Amino acid sequence: MKELTKAEEEIMQILWKIDQGFVKDIIEQMPEPKPAYNTVSTIVRILEKKGFVWYNAFGKSHEYFPLVAEDKYKSFFLKNFMSGYFGGSFEKLVSFFAKDNNLDVKELDQLMRHVKNDLNEEDQPDGDNR
Repeated sequence: MKELTKAEEEIMQILWKIDQGFVKDIIEQMPEPKPAYNTVSTIVRILEKKGFVWYNAFGKSHEYFPLVAEDKYKSFFLKNFMSGYFGGSFEKLVSFFAKDNNLDVKELDQLMRHVKNDLNEEDQPDGDNR
């Protein structure tokens, strides 16, 4: 997997949100000033070549959809980010974040409780009785 450019990531964010769409649908979701149709079409084709999107063909029109799940890309991006800036250390990342945002011990404790709760929820069965 390759890291996306800012423009590619913006389009992927939209496709993850709408699940599938034509270039015009993607443009509708973009903020003003909206880019030209050809610009978005070119970026979507680049995403296709990179293996991030695929399409259903309807004559000359293509309805695009993501091939890479948002969570998979987030994980890939975060690992690369941590590796590049924090030597792969989650501890260094959290320490930087805490210092940069002037978090006190109480706020860090609350953050840790949230993380523990999230991890516990992931470990709980989803009730499908397999």
